[in-house]
Amino acid sequence: MSPKEEYSRADVRRKFGLSERRLRSWERQRLIPAASSYGFSDLVAFQTLIKLRENKIPAKEIFRAMESLREKLGWVKQPLSELRVVSDGGRIAVHLSGQKMEAISGQTLFDFDAGELGGIKSFPERKPKLNRTRESEIWFQKGLELEEIGAPVEDAVDAYQKVLELNPGAAGALVNLGTIYYRLRQFPEAEKYYLAAIEADPGYPLAQFNLGNLYDEQGRIPEALDFYRRALALNPHYADAHFNLALLCEREGDAMKAVHHWKAYLKLDSSGQWAEIARRQLERLRQAVIR
Repeated sequence: MSPKEEYSRADVRRKFGLSERRLRSWERQRLIPAASSYGFSDLVAFQTLIKLRENKIPAKEIFRAMESLREKLGWVKQPLSELRVVSDGGRIAVHLSGQKMEAISGQTLFDFDAGELGGIKSFPERKPKLNRTRESEIWFQKGLELEEIGAPVEDAVDAYQKVLELNPGAAGALVNLGTIYYRLRQFPEAEKYYLAAIEADPGYPLAQFNLGNLYDEQGRIPEALDFYRRALALNPHYADAHFNLALLCEREGDAMKAVHHWKAYLKLDSSGQWAEIARRQLERLRQAVIR
């Protein structure tokens, strides 16, 4: 594989034998960024993540480890691709400065010759902040688990509210609360949480996209167009935003823009049920132009 290549979601699914459902689950758990195409470094992250899961490391432990590494090593943004992350007897470890260190506690794992160990003996201690951060992460994962098993919606809401008590700027929890209320068709509440997520993290495309969905559902077309476009401005490879914009442009009678977004969607995701829908819509528009 050439490091210069880009890989679509379909490429990644084929290469690693993943389902779209699994990809979306990892995105919701914030183990991988939401994207429609990936670079070579992202493939490294996928390979590491898959290996950890094969070694029976729970997803919530991987999430805790990644957040801990970002917290302790400020220069690291994507630990799975920037660091050598491995499993070690049921724990997650990272190779750093010639040492193997436990990812969550930062303690050195002495499986090397002690005489060769040097440099950092452990990550810098920042216990008060870490403990609060860790607790918010646990509640976030709990909220995801409750949603996935179909628990009463109130339980998931309570879990995400716990996250916000510990970390009011937790954009992921704000978005998930917005989505819960969106599904309940409690649109004012959904809007409140989506807007709060955008305020907490203006560069979070999913929050912009979900708010576009909400306005689309309410028939607030100019606002829906605006927020779909904002999502694309943050992530031009956001396939779902192209898909929804294409549908919206069709409804508004703007065939040229609809064609543009259908083509963009198919470049990003050329296989599966949604790709077939995109092809049918694109062909229908072409036939209409010919007539």
